Amino acid sequence: MATFVIVHGAWGGGWEWSPVADILRRHGHRAFTPTLTGMGERAHLSPGEPVGLGTHIDDIVAVLEFERLRDVVLCGASYGGMSATGAADRAADRVRLLVYVDGLVPVPGRPAIDLFPAGVAGLIREGLAAHGPAWRLPMPAGLFEALIPAGSVPEAVRQDYLDRIRAHPAASFIEPVPLTGAVESVPRAFVRCTAGAYADHVGGDPVAAAAARAREAGWTYREINVPHDPQVFDAEGIARLMIELAD
Repeated sequence: MATFVIVHGAWGGGWEWSPVADILRRHGHRAFTPTLTGMGERAHLSPGEPVGLGTHIDDIVAVLEFERLRDVVLCGASYGGMSATGAADRAADRVRLLVYVDGLVPVPGRPAIDLFPAGVAGLIREGLAAHGPAWRLPMPAGLFEALIPAGSVPEAVRQDYLDRIRAHPAASFIEPVPLTGAVESVPRAFVRCTAGAYADHVGGDPVAAAAARAREAGWTYREINVPHDPQVFDAEGIARLMIELAD
């Protein structure tokens, strides 16, 4: 039996990964899908206050500590790769494997915004300059359609997903990831999603460099032929891959 902690991406919440967690549990594993501060069912927290990457790292470390979790397979999806890496660095003794699910792999001392295409980075900087550090970035126009196009899943599923999207705390994109180097002792794996065309919408693929880094570093590397959000398009398939990696 493995223990999985799955960290969601920007604009989402732990709810995104509940179907995958249910599959993992049916296979006899433990699974936790925490929601980061300021998103999902925690969107009401810290109104008017900046919510940075450090808070999101605290969120995940707190789950590991308060649930008394050890020997964890910690999975970071998309933006969740930032906070999962920070948490693995802080609690390396609790993490057996760090898995990036088409996730951002942070560069020590640099923020997520440095990994984004220029257009998205500019949008974030302009919004913060105009609205201040507590500003939360709505999902950019057209991005949802690019991520989950009409007809790609049943419309009821798609609308249910859209209804739960919330603005993302922009300060988390500009706070450098604090790493001590402890994460280097944690084995890592990377799951690359190879389908979909959302990168064309945002002006580039922010995950491509992370995938290349994973392969160059010799991490365990797998591919799944679905778009960027595998929990939407193939929950069974991504669950099987996660179990394979845990084994």
